[in-house]
Amino acid sequence: MTSLFAKNFLNILFNVFYILLFARVILSWIPKAADNFLGVFIFEVTEPILAPIRRLLPQSGLDFSPIIAFIALQLIQSLIEKYL
Repeated sequence: MTSLFAKNFLNILFNVFYILLFARVILSWIPKAADNFLGVFIFEVTEPILAPIRRLLPQSGLDFSPIIAFIALQLIQSLIEKYL
């Protein structure tokens, strides 16, 4: 029972973060998107994950950190689920 609760909780947690990352990508295309509460919230929640990835990637015109974050989160999620 506890294992099922933990799996469901982690699935919800990871899904919420996937949605926030996707929203961050969409908001990055909109000028002044971070000027409201929702935009600031999304940027502040996702930045701790994206900033270290950005530092590791070479500078280019495109930001690939969300793609790397999606892949890394999926790997982490699958490893956690494997051991629960």
